Amino acid sequence: MVQEIKERILEGGSITQEEALDLISLENKEELYEAADELRRHYKGDFMEMCSIMNAKSGKCTQNCKWCSQSMFHNTNVEEYELVDLKEAEQLADENASKGVYRFSLVTSGRAISNGNLDKLCGVYKSIQRKTPIHLCASMGLLNRSQLDKLREAGVGHYHCNIETAPSYFKQVCTSHTMEEKIRTIKAARSAGMGICSGGIIGMGETMEQRIEMAFTLSELEIESIPLNVLMPVEGTQLAAAEPLSDEEVLTTFALFRFINPKANIRLAGGRNLISHIQNKALKAGVSAALVGDYLTTVGTNINQDKEAFTGAGFKLDHELLEENTCCKA
Repeated sequence: MVQEIKERILEGGSITQEEALDLISLENKEELYEAADELRRHYKGDFMEMCSIMNAKSGKCTQNCKWCSQSMFHNTNVEEYELVDLKEAEQLADENASKGVYRFSLVTSGRAISNGNLDKLCGVYKSIQRKTPIHLCASMGLLNRSQLDKLREAGVGHYHCNIETAPSYFKQVCTSHTMEEKIRTIKAARSAGMGICSGGIIGMGETMEQRIEMAFTLSELEIESIPLNVLMPVEGTQLAAAEPLSDEEVLTTFALFRFINPKANIRLAGGRNLISHIQNKALKAGVSAALVGDYLTTVGTNINQDKEAFTGAGFKLDHELLEENTCCKA
């Protein structure tokens, strides 16, 4: 069954939801992972696209997302600030570009960034664009079209807005905004001329069937970059006691996301420290991209060590693409 579905996808076809559900119970999971890796090589080649983020506005978020350490509904002692030092943001972008990181995103807490802060960060983006070859991304909440237009004019090429989980499970983890609002933001960002990065978190109590539901929702939205975060339970949040996923659940999720979204970048994201012992297997189960460096409120990974791991797994890094982008700006 796996080989038949794989060949169909290689020829431009797709997997059905019923087939994806059947693959959950596949006894030989190694066959599934190997097939997902073949799909990755066919559609994405051997480049590992590295991206990095910076927490540009931290804490005091009015939304009640159960997993989030920045929500005002949780007592996590997370660092709080209205806006990061703008020069620090420029320096981090330049440093990451020098290490071969392909994309850099400023991320802000809250339902949506204020217009005043948006204007300040647009200035940062314009400065980064003048000085470095790195591609620019933004993750600033549920913005309207005029705000998204400002970001695009400032040089932002991709907008990030996770759908977080399956539509059928979303209300179990957040009630202060809706999946529909997120999808409206995604569509508005695309209409503003930006590419879309949208994924979610696994390990919040959802079923494997609901992870497949999330993957098909992202497929219907034609998302080109899908970060898959493994929940990092934070003391003080409502999901602090969440049970960790098994290694097989994590790897199977990556593989199924590749089958359902064969042309997308399936991206290792938050929680990588929790699955470091199976990272090499994940890199051979459909993954084609990774979030590197620190996360929003937790320590992430060492970029140089990541580069060694990725090249050791047979991937090429994005130096050539960065050099090409530099030439375009010369």
